[in-house]
Amino acid sequence: MENKAIAKIFKLYSQLMELFDENPFRTKAMASASFKIDKLPFSAAGVTIDQLSTQPGIGKSTAEKIITILETGSFPELDNLIAQTPQGVLAMLTIKGLGPKKIRSIWKDLGIESIGELLYACNENRLMEAKGFGLKTQEEIRKSIEFSNANQGLFLYAKVEKIAATLLGSLVSHFPDQQHVFTGDMRRKCEIISSVDILTTCSISEIQSFLREMPAYTAEEQQDTAVQLSDELGVRYRIQTTSEERFAIDLLITTGSETHIRELQTIRRTLPTFASEEAIYEALGLSYIEPELREGAGEINWAKNGQLPQLITYADLKGTLHNHSTYSDGVHSLEQMAMYCKDELGLSYFGICDHSKTAVYAGGLSIERVKEQWIEIEQLNQKLAPFRIFSGIESDILSDGSLDYPDDILAKFDFVVASIHSNLRMDEEKATQRLITAIENPYTTILGHPTGRLLLSRPGYPIDYKKVIDACVANQVVIEINANPLRLDLDWRWQRYALEKGILLSINPDAHRTEGLTDMQYGVYVARKGGLSPERCLNAFSLEEIEQYFAKKKR
Repeated sequence: MENKAIAKIFKLYSQLMELFDENPFRTKAMASASFKIDKLPFSAAGVTIDQLSTQPGIGKSTAEKIITILETGSFPELDNLIAQTPQGVLAMLTIKGLGPKKIRSIWKDLGIESIGELLYACNENRLMEAKGFGLKTQEEIRKSIEFSNANQGLFLYAKVEKIAATLLGSLVSHFPDQQHVFTGDMRRKCEIISSVDILTTCSISEIQSFLREMPAYTAEEQQDTAVQLSDELGVRYRIQTTSEERFAIDLLITTGSETHIRELQTIRRTLPTFASEEAIYEALGLSYIEPELREGAGEINWAKNGQLPQLITYADLKGTLHNHSTYSDGVHSLEQMAMYCKDELGLSYFGICDHSKTAVYAGGLSIERVKEQWIEIEQLNQKLAPFRIFSGIESDILSDGSLDYPDDILAKFDFVVASIHSNLRMDEEKATQRLITAIENPYTTILGHPTGRLLLSRPGYPIDYKKVIDACVANQVVIEINANPLRLDLDWRWQRYALEKGILLSINPDAHRTEGLTDMQYGVYVARKGGLSPERCLNAFSLEEIEQYFAKKKR
């Protein structure tokens, strides 16, 4: 083992000592030892304890630890601290701009135990609630986490969409007479992207010439009909060339998942070449299948039997539900959020769902604060009519499945979103029963972010999806498609089962600022993958229809 590797182990030990607020003099001594070991004039491997302990800044105790590291890879004191530290908290030590003291505050004060939860807290403006954090620090941490995710080669669709559009736009500007489109995962609107694929009728030589004028992109590999490249953020691209004659068939083949294409080839081994994808599907005896559906998850049978749904679009949405304001942990006031929906988005209604009293970390509302908000909602509804603000609450589902307000308060909301925010480590049986108990509460209108997942960061808690969905059907509870790009929960794969059971879904942005309201677009993307049509989406209801729905549910 090299000295640098040993020094890193001592550095980790000093960081953990600081994290656990151990003796500051010993902590500084270990940090100093890390520096001294890295600068040793000889390799620590193969020398004696006596030889090590004579070096400046390295006493006998440190020398003994070095020998133990060389023999075992660690030492007992370090192992003890690691055993007390959640893996996600250990991972935070790698984030630029985050020292042990700040991590201790994030962990102990905010209850955050993973990088994914930390990124979500940054996006919700919640990190500023911890001592020693300001807006600038919060933004620096968010950027560091996103950079780290980029180095893993995986990106959220929402993070790639705009920068990928820049490259595509440049191609269109350079070669206006050619065809250029996204294909692959980008065209199917997959929630996680590993590569941005583009199909073009340009030649390879034209693409090479184009890239020489684009210093922001680095060509990495060239094939006969494709070039692979990356940008300064680490996003990978694949530009594939084709002819005008083969454009439609190559677009179809490169768009669909492997399963989708394989199933098409069972109908006709060699797929026919026509001028459009519509004509190709028609030749196969199928209705045209929208790109988002081409996952090999039953859509070909739908197309055979004339059962393809009319997929929802962003324009179908008439309002937005599940949003936050400065009453709890939002950035903008209730009026600012509502006015943005009315004036900028052209919506008919807005549902406010600030956090409930158990969510102390998010400024959860006491009953007194709830009543204050009801008064403001009434005043704003008079001012903004016919636009309507619906009074809702995101009520925490407690460990036993109960909601955290008494029934007489829950009964006075227009609607209730029931969500889990704590105790995320239950086993499947307990987590499932917890959700079902909340679903069976007569005041639950919508089940919020059903699994609590954070994409690329935290898996959802384990649940029996069928039991949870069936319980929602039995109790007429709507299931949320949380449109925050980090969540996109309920997963589109289970949306299809929910729709088969006749359930309503709601595309909710979970917005904590006005800009977050437009995240509904990402919810629409995954809703289309799930096969959602407008008539099965709660917030595609007109104002009159949703008023009637809420009134009926309350009765």
